[in-house]
Amino acid sequence: MMILKKVIVVGAGPAGIFAAYELADKFQVIVLEAEDYVGGAGLHSDGKLNYNPFIGGNLTEFVTEDQAWSLIFKIREVFRELGVESSFHEEEQKRLEAHAVKSGLKFVKIIQSHIGSDHLPRVMEGLKEKLERKGVEIHLNTKATRILVEDDKAFSVQTNQGEFEADFFILAPGRAASNWLIEEMRRTGNGMSFNPIDIGVRIEVLNEVMEEITYKFKCWDPKFHIYTPSYDDFVRTFCTCPRGFVVREAYGEGLFGVNGHSMRDTGSPNVNFALLTKISLTEPLENTTEYGRRIAQLSNTIGGGKPILQRLGDLRAHRRSTWERIKRSYVEPTLRDVTPGDISMAYPSRIVKNVLESLEILDRVIPGVNSESTLIYAPEIKFYAMHIQTDNHLRTRISNLYVAGDGAGISRGIVGAAATGIIAARGIISQELV
Repeated sequence: MMILKKVIVVGAGPAGIFAAYELADKFQVIVLEAEDYVGGAGLHSDGKLNYNPFIGGNLTEFVTEDQAWSLIFKIREVFRELGVESSFHEEEQKRLEAHAVKSGLKFVKIIQSHIGSDHLPRVMEGLKEKLERKGVEIHLNTKATRILVEDDKAFSVQTNQGEFEADFFILAPGRAASNWLIEEMRRTGNGMSFNPIDIGVRIEVLNEVMEEITYKFKCWDPKFHIYTPSYDDFVRTFCTCPRGFVVREAYGEGLFGVNGHSMRDTGSPNVNFALLTKISLTEPLENTTEYGRRIAQLSNTIGGGKPILQRLGDLRAHRRSTWERIKRSYVEPTLRDVTPGDISMAYPSRIVKNVLESLEILDRVIPGVNSESTLIYAPEIKFYAMHIQTDNHLRTRISNLYVAGDGAGISRGIVGAAATGIIAARGIISQELV
């Protein structure tokens, strides 16, 4: 009987799960997960799946465009087997794409699925059962603490549940554990660089404003890209939540911001989405994470320990919002545990200018989004882990150690993370065949 070589996958988020899925028939696979569930941060999202290799990262950094699309369709098929349907109204999206170009912005056509926060745990449990049927061992409540390396080769991972030895390792701990991964990479001498950061706000309007795009065109999470007139900065829409709710999100170390959720069986009268400016920094401050944390800290302080809420009309008029002014809006906020205030007191004027100009441009394609009554929440900051230096197979300088997912700074979101997990797994398969 042939003894299979062993692979340890650290993290049971989308990257770790799909890496294990790819490896299961060829190796003995053990997945170590610090939490008591599989799914990672994706489990706590509203489960929007964007089937595009250029959304949630750029897969062509590691594979050809044809290979990238093949990965995307493979992931889509796995989710389809779990009962997740996708939608793509091509003709309507082509018309929207043309309208956007004529209006001075770009619309990205995407095949999408919307699972919903209330249905996502069932889907992730289905993935877990698939892995277990393939013979994958999943150890929950098992937190990796250290990777043991000798002669530039990893041989074991220490955890709170003991030590696990293996022939190959994939580190896919997710964004929440990115600091641990960074420290392990630093300790083992692997190169890293700072990723850009996205700083912006969450916009909330009535569902009717975006109903045609989200429901008629079945484009649950439309992606619009804008270059602002004043600064030529790149601004994008992100995480649109039809019939959704604005929620508070912890950033760690006492800091917080806002995010959005939408469910399949429960809804609100509103739609919300993020409007984000991409920020890259050079000398003397390259640490984009520290820059974002300082903005979050100031926003949290000005909000008195709560997110800031402001009407667009008040932001334009350079005045603070009050509950009395917000009540004049026809949009009822779905997040009430907020402080009416003035976002421009916390945000750099450049980002505020980008928000105002982007909403003016968006209004050409989404009439009503630039209304005086539009609600704006802050802060919304998308922190990305440092980019771990790897080869095209996502192998680090340690010959049998690979990384994948958001925690490695090479993906953003469920599908992108899943794809990098498969790329790392195939790297191990190809290395073993050499």
